[in-house]
Amino acid sequence: MGITSLIVFLIIGGVAGWLAGLIVKGYGFGLIGNVIVGVVGAFFGSWLLGLFGIFSGGGILGTLVGATLGAVVLLFALRFIRRAV
Repeated sequence: MGITSLIVFLIIGGVAGWLAGLIVKGYGFGLIGNVIVGVVGAFFGSWLLGLFGIFSGGGILGTLVGATLGAVVLLFALRFIRRAV
């Protein structure tokens, strides 16, 4: 993975985390937190979409959609765990 790919990966993660924070009200983690949520959400989203046999498309837009969906599910899971504790 080159430096350009890493930068694009982090930008997509940040945007996906930011979008997920907007969708799931009450969750804003700042720049670093959004990147982390987006990157983890990207892995979780690609696994989850693959599990259901859904292909989100290639390119940046498909990756962003999958990462955002994964980040939203991750934030809902964190909200559920936080309420349970």
